[in-house]
Amino acid sequence: MSRRLVVLGAPGAGKGTQAARISEHLGIPTISTGALFRSHMAARDELGTLVAGYIDAGNLVPDEVTTRMVAERLAEPDVVEGFILDGYPRNLAQAEQLDVMLADRPLDAVVEFVVDTEAVVERLLRRAEIEGRSDDTADVIRHRIEVYHENTAPLVDHYRGRGLLLEVDAMGQIDDVTERTLAALENA
Repeated sequence: MSRRLVVLGAPGAGKGTQAARISEHLGIPTISTGALFRSHMAARDELGTLVAGYIDAGNLVPDEVTTRMVAERLAEPDVVEGFILDGYPRNLAQAEQLDVMLADRPLDAVVEFVVDTEAVVERLLRRAEIEGRSDDTADVIRHRIEVYHENTAPLVDHYRGRGLLLEVDAMGQIDDVTERTLAALENA
């Protein structure tokens, strides 16, 4: 079964949930760029200070900083048997850098969790209400989804062209999505 994976999906597609479940099933770590950012910022190390500066200013963390963090994480011994990348790559430049990092152990598959936009808007509005996130309005959520598709469409095409893309219907019950994902990976 595929063990070096990338997960893609619009906000609210359930990437994090499914990555955690697949990680547990396969016994490999999930590497989330968000978690890496938080970890480095909490450690107040060089990368953490750099990342905090961008985030505190409301800016995106530059590709080279994110790529450096991911490269360091991929050099750790627990990823020898495989890994799931969540949140990286986000664009073609990062995908090219990832290819360089993984020259001797290339990706096995890229899973795109496909969702219905309006259903995801509803899902995220419910989550925002539960978490008390008043900034997540329907318009803001739709915009985030639109930006995701604009930025990620070339990435999806890139991985489809390389025969690595597995599209998984991410609508429905969490267990059903996990089953569909594992079946797609089994057949990849």
